[in-house]
Amino acid sequence: MTFLSRLFGVRPELRHPVRVQRDIVIPAADGVQLLADRHFPADVERAPLILLRSPYGRGNALDRMPALLAERGYQVLYQSVRGTAGSGGRFDGFTIDPADADGTLTWLRRQPWFGGELATWGASYLGCTQWELAARDVPEWKIAVIQDAPSEFAHGFMYPGGAFALGNALGWVQLVDRMFTGGYSTTRQLLAMSTAARRLRRATLTLPLNEADLALTGHRVPWFREWIAHGPDEEYWASMDHRANVTRMPPAVHLQGGWDDFFLPGMLADHAALRAAGRQVRLLVGPWGHGKGLYTRQGMHDALAALDAALLGKQAPSGVRLFVTGADRWTDLPDWPPPHQPTAWHLHPDGGLSTAPAAAGAPPSRYRYDPGDPTPTVGGTAVGLSAGRKDNRRVEVRPDVLTFTSDPLPADVEVIGPVRVRLHTRSSVPQVDYFARLCEVSPRSRSTNLCDGIVRLSDPGDIRIADIELWPIAHRFGRGHRIRLQVASGAHPRFGRNPGTGEPVATAHTLRQSNHEIFHDADQPSALWLPTTSGAS
Repeated sequence: MTFLSRLFGVRPELRHPVRVQRDIVIPAADGVQLLADRHFPADVERAPLILLRSPYGRGNALDRMPALLAERGYQVLYQSVRGTAGSGGRFDGFTIDPADADGTLTWLRRQPWFGGELATWGASYLGCTQWELAARDVPEWKIAVIQDAPSEFAHGFMYPGGAFALGNALGWVQLVDRMFTGGYSTTRQLLAMSTAARRLRRATLTLPLNEADLALTGHRVPWFREWIAHGPDEEYWASMDHRANVTRMPPAVHLQGGWDDFFLPGMLADHAALRAAGRQVRLLVGPWGHGKGLYTRQGMHDALAALDAALLGKQAPSGVRLFVTGADRWTDLPDWPPPHQPTAWHLHPDGGLSTAPAAAGAPPSRYRYDPGDPTPTVGGTAVGLSAGRKDNRRVEVRPDVLTFTSDPLPADVEVIGPVRVRLHTRSSVPQVDYFARLCEVSPRSRSTNLCDGIVRLSDPGDIRIADIELWPIAHRFGRGHRIRLQVASGAHPRFGRNPGTGEPVATAHTLRQSNHEIFHDADQPSALWLPTTSGAS
């Protein structure tokens, strides 16, 4: 029995002996040769097949998942996308060549061991390949198991709110480069991590930013340079936008995400689109960062139950299952978001936060932003080990961060759903960012981040409105705790610095300081809206 089966408590009723075929050559539609491994139960003829398509190599730690699936009676075809782990062609970031899937399906249908039933499985990039697979009709496809992977890339990952996601973009560049240059060796990757954080910090401060790949890896990374050269609405991103494929997704789709994952908003939008398209959709959201949910007992049990239902006719989990942080409990809902009351928490000039509106004539709060000393961010939806929920007090004492904090709550306040902030602002330059972060402050004054968001403004004006969509949430604020909102004009390196000059983000050389006013009076009521579902408000 595999280690993962024991670890996650998913022992199969009947354990099948597993065999492996390595380095199978599969021709893409354009003739490029792709390599794959096939894991299969030796005692099952033409077992249902699960397809995994990945850039992260084969024969390493990820090989444990195919073994777990094969011992349960499934075949697994684990393929390396072009330009990775021995497959021919050129790797092009998140641009997935359609010839790979076209050729793989044609080849697969000719194999005597393929029984005509297909599932797909995988997290992050392996989820993106599933969305790309739906660019064509695949009648054999019964279920897609997708973790932490939305159908759209530019707005959801690269430019949320219009700000370039520098830390996450370079973090992924670094991750992939370590794999490629280290020959997919886990040992070499672990050794390289000893200097990774320092190199990444240095690279995020590079000017111009289109040279940051050189500072990070020592060589040019063409797809990173394309990312930073093209704004989110440009045609370049069309090949990474798979939202139109929703009607060709299989009958059942299992979506799994985490509250601290940068892909979560896009996945929730996909959940709604799939439901509207008539698909049977299971949504599971847990207390995890990117890529971590599947390797938990709850995540593994839920995904395998959905797979067994689609391919073996067993009972399927349905609806939405969420982990409510703060309450440390799971809750089941028929849909997302649940019924809720958007409750306004108003910003006050003394740093207060209250459901009572601010008084007429209240003076604005002010701060100065210097991109040469960028406001840092701690935790949150970041690539790597720094992600998640952290103590934010060292950031909140900075003069370029405003905090607005409620009184201690007289009762628990539970919020489940979307979170938004509206700021009435004035700045000394037109090109500015506004970053908002929701935190919970404990009775011992620890300030823990829960969710955040950013918006980039460039249109001129005197007093402008900054509408910021924060990450969604399911959280219970405890009695005696306080609700806090941070406001700043940077969150580095999660988001690249706004130089304040209007220069293109890729080629900007000059950094300009800026002064900011946040208005919060009766005529300009800046506020945080929380989706209250129960408790006091």
